[in-house]
Amino acid sequence: MTVRTSKKAPFRFDQVGSLLRPAALKTAREQFLSGEIDQTALTQVEDEEIKKIVKKQIDLGLKAVTDGEFRRSWWHLDFLAGLNGVETYAQNASYKFKGAKTRDTNVRFNDKVSYNPNHPFFAAFTFLQNIVPDGILAKQTIPSPTLYFRDNRDDNAVHYYQSRKDFLDDLATAYRKTIRHFYDLGCRYLQLDDTTWAFLINQIINAKSPEEKEKYEQIAKDSVTVINGALDNLPDDLTITTHICRGNFKSTFLFSGSYGPVASYLSQLHIDGYFLEYDNDRSGDFSPLGDLFTQGSDKKVVLGLVTSKFPELESEELLHARIQEATNYVPLKNLCLSTQCGFASTEEGNKLTEEQQWAKLKLVIDTAKEVWTGKED
Repeated sequence: MTVRTSKKAPFRFDQVGSLLRPAALKTAREQFLSGEIDQTALTQVEDEEIKKIVKKQIDLGLKAVTDGEFRRSWWHLDFLAGLNGVETYAQNASYKFKGAKTRDTNVRFNDKVSYNPNHPFFAAFTFLQNIVPDGILAKQTIPSPTLYFRDNRDDNAVHYYQSRKDFLDDLATAYRKTIRHFYDLGCRYLQLDDTTWAFLINQIINAKSPEEKEKYEQIAKDSVTVINGALDNLPDDLTITTHICRGNFKSTFLFSGSYGPVASYLSQLHIDGYFLEYDNDRSGDFSPLGDLFTQGSDKKVVLGLVTSKFPELESEELLHARIQEATNYVPLKNLCLSTQCGFASTEEGNKLTEEQQWAKLKLVIDTAKEVWTGKED
């Protein structure tokens, strides 16, 4: 097991990762898909828009910045398809969000899964790392390996493996090598985005029999195994966090329910911090934090109290009160603040403007500075 040293990241005010795509980028992507421009021209537009978005984040005061996930169409599928042994396909069914339909893209295995030294995300991170000034962290977000357990993605893995254990071992190894390469490129802050835990909350709560509940609890155990297998023996100055997402598409969602059913599993992860969605009643109360967080731990809990789905600004007084309420379960020194999710988990983006997006992030920063002023950096 890797014993990680105490780090400042995640920061008192932080962000999840994705940002609304500007009009110029959306237009360029449409032109690329229609054949009007080539990949070189699209990349040039991406580069320029990423430079602008990085400067905006730094000017706002963020200590860790992302590329907004501007080179991606999906927050997860673009990465998942980049490992060896994985391909994209049209599943002829959209994801069942509450009130919206997505495109029908999915991924599946076509061989044993393995590390791809030419994964396109490496070049994307290198560009970001090269434009971020000293004193600012380039934050890399990738989907958790548990995403391969969802939406029938691992159904055909049985054709290439003699046992489930062999599959989990290969998946963990592919991720560990990938994360290590990000580190070698200069990454010191990496986040695993994960909707599987919210899916498991939903399934465990609504299980119709002990056997069905046990099935999903086994997926939770497999998730702990593969995540820890991916993270162990990595350098201890690499901050690893996870964002537990409940679905984010055009301001809609997928799952509801308290963190209670999975808190004990989350507590076993060898990570430095948890980004948790707590922007409305769908997430339940703070009591599961008592099972997730071990007293005396250096781990951080980042409260996603500010919604990224809607433009209305939360009351600063309410944010202060909710942070104070969370201290019943986690010490203030282990708490941080962020939006509940990114603003554009897919290129379509949520239903708010870029100006409203920046106002949300400013609210996070201003509130955190008030809460932690004089207490700790």
